[in-house]
Amino acid sequence: MERRVLGGTGISVSGFALGTMMLGAMGNTDHDESIRMIHTALDAGINFVDTADVYSRGESEEIVGKALAGRRDEVVLATKFGLPVGLDPNRQGGSPRWITRAVDASLRRLGTDYIDLYQLHRPDYSTDLDETLGALSDLIRVGKVRAIGSSTFPADLVVEAQWVAERRGHHRFRTEQPRYSILTRTIEGTVLPVAQRHGMGVLSYGPLSSGWLSGRADPTRGHRTTTAPQAFDLNVPANRAKLEAVRALSELAAEAGLPLTHLATAFVRSHPAVTSVIIGPRTPEQLDDLLAGANVALSDGLLDRIDEIVPPGSELNPDDNYLASSPALADPRLRRR
Repeated sequence: MERRVLGGTGISVSGFALGTMMLGAMGNTDHDESIRMIHTALDAGINFVDTADVYSRGESEEIVGKALAGRRDEVVLATKFGLPVGLDPNRQGGSPRWITRAVDASLRRLGTDYIDLYQLHRPDYSTDLDETLGALSDLIRVGKVRAIGSSTFPADLVVEAQWVAERRGHHRFRTEQPRYSILTRTIEGTVLPVAQRHGMGVLSYGPLSSGWLSGRADPTRGHRTTTAPQAFDLNVPANRAKLEAVRALSELAAEAGLPLTHLATAFVRSHPAVTSVIIGPRTPEQLDDLLAGANVALSDGLLDRIDEIVPPGSELNPDDNYLASSPALADPRLRRR
């Protein structure tokens, strides 16, 4: 499997990263099968595993820890912190108080004494970035963490974090983990070029757009529809537009002799800013299908035809655009002084 350097870290990672959100109570509850899936991915050439403390309330990290026993040194291990892991408001975010607790809990569940990439799962607008980066830099200095990254940061906050790190003498975010697929392309005009200018690695997630690009006969029926039914409700005009686009993309994939899943993952991997595409299978069959497309490359002509169906930088359903979730837009009090 193709390898690429992760930002400026010098760490070599596979073009696919194994995401483990679906391993545990949120998806596959069979620990033995989940462990076998991780081993299958490693044996296929994936050396990059991504998880988070919030996935199945830490169960995903525990599964990853069991799977990596005896194989830890061959894996680049990434996890995330920051989303709520309980009702206590202090058990979330990017405060130094929480970071020092969260990292030790993740290390314990993962059964390791260091994390290769530690990522802030979502922006924390209530904590000064100076505080967050200072605490994360301390983790690097004591050897608990090798590199740090952000996840789902809008472009302006990516730039601000880089500026704060330089101004305050902190270690900087080396990676950004955004959502990116054929159906969700807003970051092409914002986050991706900014990450390139700052030499950041990009670990994109959601290449199948929560199952819309899974190749199912009816993409509105599947595991994800039970957890987020509004995202698949065809009474919503934007979702009907997505369905039309999926049908057109399915025809294009068939014409090219590819499964839709391979077209979708190869599209994301083709962007020069993307270092590794996070795949998040729930079953061994899904994993096998995605692995079979690891080396698919799309021609310029095929990419142009994808652009005709979903224009660059567009978002078919505005509700899919997490960049619009800034408090400045979501909280009316910040707009009505």
